[in-house]
Amino acid sequence: MEDKNSSTSGATEATTLAARAHNAGDGGVVAGGAKRFSAKRKLAAVQRLMRGESLDAVSREENVPVHRLTEWRDKVLMGAESALKERERDARDEEIARLQAKVGEITMDNELLYAKIDKLEGGRSLARRRSKK
Repeated sequence: MEDKNSSTSGATEATTLAARAHNAGDGGVVAGGAKRFSAKRKLAAVQRLMRGESLDAVSREENVPVHRLTEWRDKVLMGAESALKERERDARDEEIARLQAKVGEITMDNELLYAKIDKLEGGRSLARRRSKK
């Protein structure tokens, strides 16, 4: 009975070591860490899915879990949706930005003038003029 367990565990260890050796050259599984993919490589995998390749086939070839591929695909679709929602800028937008900057300048000038008036008055309000009679 001990022979079966030792041969099974030895086969499992050999399979694990072979898998690690296979992945070691291309930045594969490292002891204690998972394989990292660049954004370009993730996008390439998602593009394969979008072209109609099966999820299982891409998962096996890229050595990525199915749930991870579906997460990447969902993120790509959300990013594409937000990119399509953006409105193209036109001359009106530039004019609005210019006017908002001008309002900001005028507001700042007013605040500086009010501060200067307060300083010149020395904290007292303007004296009232007497009416001429």
